Amino acid sequence: MNERVPSRPRHTLRVRGEARALGERTWLMGVLNVTPDSFSDGGRFARVDAAVARGLQMFEQGADLVDVGGESTRPGAAAVPPAAEIERVVPVIRALRERCGDGLLSIDTTKAEVARAALAAGADVVNDVSGLRFDPELGRVAAAADAPLVLMHLRGDFATMHHEPRYADVAAELAAELETALARADAAGVDRAQTVLDPGIGFSKEAAHSVQALARLDALHALGRPLLVGPSRKSFIGRLTGAPPEARQFGTAAAVTAAILQGAHVVRVHDVAEMAQAARVADAILEARAA
Repeated sequence: MNERVPSRPRHTLRVRGEARALGERTWLMGVLNVTPDSFSDGGRFARVDAAVARGLQMFEQGADLVDVGGESTRPGAAAVPPAAEIERVVPVIRALRERCGDGLLSIDTTKAEVARAALAAGADVVNDVSGLRFDPELGRVAAAADAPLVLMHLRGDFATMHHEPRYADVAAELAAELETALARADAAGVDRAQTVLDPGIGFSKEAAHSVQALARLDALHALGRPLLVGPSRKSFIGRLTGAPPEARQFGTAAAVTAAILQGAHVVRVHDVAEMAQAARVADAILEARAA
């Protein structure tokens, strides 16, 4: 008799006091970069009106939350002062909050000052790609708001993260370093039940490391927290396929499917309508495996 294959773990996050279930289906996080130098969209949404229109479009296409970022994390990108980052993201978040109904908004930042302003403007979630390594105060801001906090795996900083990254065991090292990020969140007063973990696909990893991280994603379930995975248009897809960022939808769909079948709870994507289809099919397969 075949052993039953468990479906992905179930979790609950509090969002402005309301319980939100994770795990019954995959959540889609739409990427909204309001920067002039994004690797993927070349500043198409740097104007407030264009960004708001794109955010609303992503909600219409099936996004559960839209992730607003005002600083590019691509290698070589110029650092953005907090005041300038706030000037970019707050008008977009405020306008989307007024018009997106029950849709969730997250702020993609490593800075406490930016997170505080974004939460006050209507953001629901804090997404920190540094895993609280860059600004320890950021954890205290999230804790004070009781906002869900995404902790991503990253070594080094944006300038050094691609300088010959080395791993002996990608899955084991990701798990250990994400556990350390959880400890930083604990020390900042963040309720562990409000944390989400991101393996940082494409960050401080060569293409082979990103592939290995996706292949062993299920190993991170031992940390007991929901998983967010962001493979969308990443360079490892370009390395495997030769496609430029704007033509990596099919490679992204393959990575999204692989992540969901390994138990990802949230996928962070640029092409929401296309990835909504991939997620529905992958969810059906995941459910059938557990039947």
